[in-house]
Amino acid sequence: MPRSSVAPTALPPSAAPGTTLIELDGVGRRYEIGGGEVVALADVSLRIAAEDFVVVLGPSGSGKTTLLNMIGALDSPTDGRVVVAGQDITGASRKELFAFRRHGVSFVFQTFNLFPALTAAENVEFGADVAGREDPRAVAREMLGRVGLGDRTTHFPHELSGGEQQRVAIARALASGNPILLADEPTGELDFRTGVQILELLHAQAHTGRAVLVVSHNREIARVADRVIELSSGRVVADGPPEGGQVEISELRW
Repeated sequence: MPRSSVAPTALPPSAAPGTTLIELDGVGRRYEIGGGEVVALADVSLRIAAEDFVVVLGPSGSGKTTLLNMIGALDSPTDGRVVVAGQDITGASRKELFAFRRHGVSFVFQTFNLFPALTAAENVEFGADVAGREDPRAVAREMLGRVGLGDRTTHFPHELSGGEQQRVAIARALASGNPILLADEPTGELDFRTGVQILELLHAQAHTGRAVLVVSHNREIARVADRVIELSSGRVVADGPPEGGQVEISELRW
């Protein structure tokens, strides 16, 4: 597999509309399990641009999270080429990938992944600090305000509702200033009202020059996407606008 050099310099927080931020060419991922081979992704080729709000659909085991991990440099392909934010991360070293993750992508995990011993503000400040932002404390205050938690900055995760914890996780991702936002089932454990709030926050980020990818099994969410990518058995089986056309978030029901 070819090697690449990933520059550890900070990327701009936004890009011009239409700028390609994610490129996958013939990407595959195979695992050796119990003497056999499992194909998680097979020959996936995609282009995703700044200001794209993309929903990736598929049942459990279809390759959704593996795809997200390829883009976010949490895993490496066994076939093909991955270029993210202008950087070829295919075959990069662990050190290079660590530097890339600090400045290239931000994750919102379904399980929040907040530090329990840190307050909401400290959790978000951590994200800004790791990304090398100036004045991480001020960035944290600003981002918590954006997600409607300006009055919850000193609360610990166990003192927050599930929806509030998810908003802290989103604020931490935004605090990095990175151009690509990846969200894995961000509404999976939330009630409808809170889920809609989370979608509104994520959707708004695409209009700041970022590329936003949301992985979900909920087809209703896909109705608000600019583009829907559907996976089955590790392959892309559909890629285009939502069936029936894009709708406003206020029209969603689940």
